[in-house]
Amino acid sequence: MSERTFVMVKPDGVQRGLIGEIISRFETRGLKLAGAKFMQIDEDLAHEHYGEHEDKPFFDDLVEFITAGPVMAMVWEGQDATRQVRRMMGETDPADSAPGTIRGDFGLDLGRNVIHGSDHEDEGANEREIALFFDEDELVDYDRIDAEWLYE
Repeated sequence: MSERTFVMVKPDGVQRGLIGEIISRFETRGLKLAGAKFMQIDEDLAHEHYGEHEDKPFFDDLVEFITAGPVMAMVWEGQDATRQVRRMMGETDPADSAPGTIRGDFGLDLGRNVIHGSDHEDEGANEREIALFFDEDELVDYDRIDAEWLYE
């Protein structure tokens, strides 16, 4: 069963020119891009996006960082997409991420970990984050021509 998941290349990943590499990794894995938006996040959206961390000491730093430069917001689709994306991203702290993962290959610092993806353990995270960044008519539903080679 196909599912959609939210992914964002953060300002550090954009500034380092990693958007194409990250998209390529997800496409090569077999995931399907359903929506993409290159954008600048304002403070209101940042507060909504990171609302669960509002009472934590690092909240202001999160908001300052995510609004510091443009991001690439995306929706990826595929079988077990959220779990697949999370595994490809690596651990939140790049120092704990295996080589071959996005954070393991490109991240050095917890505060500059290149990418965000919806949490597969939070059932509502995908829907909530997708709705924050995309209207339904901005997402495209189509069949990949290689789908029969990806799934049984």
